[in-house]
Amino acid sequence: MTTASVPATSGGSRVRVGVQRFGTYLSGMIMPNIPALIAWGIFTAFFIDVGWTPNADLATIVGPFIHYLLPILIAYTGGNIVYGVRGGVVAAIATMGAIAGSDLLVAQFNATLAEGEAQLGQVHMFIGAMILAPLSAYTMKWLDSLWDGKIRAGFEMLVNMFSAGIWGFVMAVVGFYPIAWLVNGIMGALGRAVEWLVEFNLLPLTSILIEPAKVFFLNNAINHGVLTPLGIAQAAEDGSSILFLLEANPGPGVGLLLAFTFFGIGAARASAPGAAVIQFFGGIHEVYFPYALMKPILILALIAGGMTGVTTNMLLGGALRAPAAPGSIIAVLAQTAQGAYLAVILSVILSATVTFLIAWLILRASRRRDLEALAATDDAFGAAITQTEAAKGKSSSHLSGLRGGAATGADGGIEPSTMTEREIKNIVFACDAGMGSSAMGASVLRNKIKEAGIEDVTVVNKAIAALDPSADLVITQNQLTDRARQRTPDAVHVSVDNFMNSPRYDEVVDLVRAQHDEKA
Repeated sequence: MTTASVPATSGGSRVRVGVQRFGTYLSGMIMPNIPALIAWGIFTAFFIDVGWTPNADLATIVGPFIHYLLPILIAYTGGNIVYGVRGGVVAAIATMGAIAGSDLLVAQFNATLAEGEAQLGQVHMFIGAMILAPLSAYTMKWLDSLWDGKIRAGFEMLVNMFSAGIWGFVMAVVGFYPIAWLVNGIMGALGRAVEWLVEFNLLPLTSILIEPAKVFFLNNAINHGVLTPLGIAQAAEDGSSILFLLEANPGPGVGLLLAFTFFGIGAARASAPGAAVIQFFGGIHEVYFPYALMKPILILALIAGGMTGVTTNMLLGGALRAPAAPGSIIAVLAQTAQGAYLAVILSVILSATVTFLIAWLILRASRRRDLEALAATDDAFGAAITQTEAAKGKSSSHLSGLRGGAATGADGGIEPSTMTEREIKNIVFACDAGMGSSAMGASVLRNKIKEAGIEDVTVVNKAIAALDPSADLVITQNQLTDRARQRTPDAVHVSVDNFMNSPRYDEVVDLVRAQHDEKA
């Protein structure tokens, strides 16, 4: 079997992959628990004192929900990712220790205050859960490895139960003292930093970091590691938080896609309207990332739009009660705080408008050069990827064809003849959370395979962290392929620039059909 050459990963690429992996793990802990956050948001919307239908009895659920249930759910999920149910249970025990330790620190601090001084509120252990989950699960896994195969027959259950219980006790003590102290300090510092940004009207500057990070799939570390925990803590005290809107605002993305709809060329213009609908109403922001990567200067339009949206919300009081996930206009409006609808809606409209106008100017200025590039190739996205490679210093082999066991054709596509040694029966679409863009891509390819009359091939979507050796062929967005290859080095890897409409899908169908014909 012919093998495609894989260029050495640069230092910058290794850093990017490392940050992406860290963000993916944070996302893996938070995203499955978004339904719990939504439920908490509904409780606050209806039953707290300033809610739509205040109810003192039902409002008592709000505090324990955010202080105990949500951090423990996050810890269990994180531990389960690392070491299954056993890791999840130990992580949950450890987080309970951190919660109790934090409460004691807050009580001791408040006891030192003079009468009339503002007391410190509860610190919710979301960051504590994110620290303790992998720490507890990995150490439990390591301890189990020490006596693996050395336990006398008949005593396995006894050893397993007591070892997990004892180690859970130890990690709860660790959570109670150093972790609770550390997280209280971190949350205090981050909270003061946000207050400083708000006080000096500098919060819009966060878009300079957030918008480029989104395009390069680095946003999860910022969003789930910092913004979500801070936003939840702020919402617990004030009923809402502007921090939930810093990353979730769909305005900049839809503004960019509308600019391509009216002023783009070739395949980008043809696919932009559908992408805009999916991004704005479906909340899958990944669909606009390839359009920005086609012409990296367009990131300036996204930054300007993001800053416009944040500024609007700051001036008019726009905020959400809980995280909006996915970042759909429907989810944003569902979580909008009472009395903030005008501000939130206006922030989306204005951010989209600013991004649209700046993107239009950029596209217009480079239109002649883009048309010349389009005339030289049948694939506008392929030309754009080549330009992006030149700007980023990345080899084209990262952006097309197959990885880990297939060769690429002269045009960067797939050569089915090279794949006869590995039968493709299980195709996996993978993205950060395994829910948004990968689910959409899996649906598109599943329909294509069904239309081709192929019945014994499964197409599923997963998070990159959940990839396993059962995958025969893995499809990822080109910025994520390196990480997917590390998880499943023996699988065939296909890089696409756009989950919604990629020519690689037809090539995969042709590949599988050719295998079936050869087998028949």
